[in-house]
Amino acid sequence: LAEVIKAFGAPENAQRMEEARDNACNDMGKMLQFLLPAATQIQQDVIKAYGFSNDGEGVLKFARLIKSYESQDPEIASMSGKLKAMFLPPMTLPPHGAGTGGVATS
Repeated sequence: LAEVIKAFGAPENAQRMEEARDNACNDMGKMLQFLLPAATQIQQDVIKAYGFSNDGEGVLKFARLIKSYESQDPEIASMSGKLKAMFLPPMTLPPHGAGTGGVATS
């Protein structure tokens, strides 16, 4: 996990991710089209040395394994959060009480 995070910080990979973010323009559909494949490839390049298959399934198995250890090890949970933040857009919640679901006033 530490090596995957380090790989995202490598100049060539940081550049790839930045270009993918620019192409996605904060559009979730485009994030899946541009950002996710770049992030998957960066992870594949690292985890194949640890016995994971060099494809999307290998990345999914790696992610499931990390998830299974998050509750047992705070360091793994912290690194997992850092990794997710590298390629998942920040989620913004609507303001409390916004729209029709708000509290009725009298």
